[in-house]
Amino acid sequence: MIVATGSALSVSARTISEGRITKLMKGLWIGASVLPVLLLSVTLANAQIRADAYFALGTAHDSSNGQLVDLLGTGNRAPTSSLGGVFGTFGGGLMLTPSLGVGAEVSFRFAQGDYAGLGYRPIFYDFNGIWMPTIISTKRIKPEVQAGFGGVSLRFYGGGAQYCDPFSGICSNFLGSSNHLQLHVGLGLRFYVTEQIFVRPQFDYHWVRNFIEFGSNSVPEYSIAVGYNF
Repeated sequence: MIVATGSALSVSARTISEGRITKLMKGLWIGASVLPVLLLSVTLANAQIRADAYFALGTAHDSSNGQLVDLLGTGNRAPTSSLGGVFGTFGGGLMLTPSLGVGAEVSFRFAQGDYAGLGYRPIFYDFNGIWMPTIISTKRIKPEVQAGFGGVSLRFYGGGAQYCDPFSGICSNFLGSSNHLQLHVGLGLRFYVTEQIFVRPQFDYHWVRNFIEFGSNSVPEYSIAVGYNF
């Protein structure tokens, strides 16, 4: 009787101990999962994140590939053009620290250009890391470096002809697009007119993969932006 009772007490004590260990392990696992989230929330709350938005005007350039093509199917081949014209850029960023942030932008040709008898419009878009080195900046002048990746949508249009979808009834002269991956690097210098408003001349370099419609994979872009810090 005494021995049996002692065994029962021993098993019961071991069961209680294992249950406490299991609960303790679950508590530690939950704490380990929640703690990084809390630390990240506290870090972001104390980071004083700054946002900005900007609009830029400029131009981009690439040479012609020198080919003669018959894109209209008329039997007459026309020369391909170079890339150029007036470009507009919309963009913005979030500075997570005084010198590091992230951003995105889209740059496009305002008017359609001529490409072997068709209208064309290139659209560049990219997502970037931003570095603003504070060691060489002042209150009014701040250098800015961007680097990232994105894509290019080279869109073609059929001049004045309209093509209508028989199902939706929507008519457009858009014929299709040629899409490419791109790498992007930007170098700019912000001049602050006020604490919130800045002007930024910038040089951008786009490396476009298999940009066979033009003469090179390298597309330099020059622009001047006006932006606002929120």
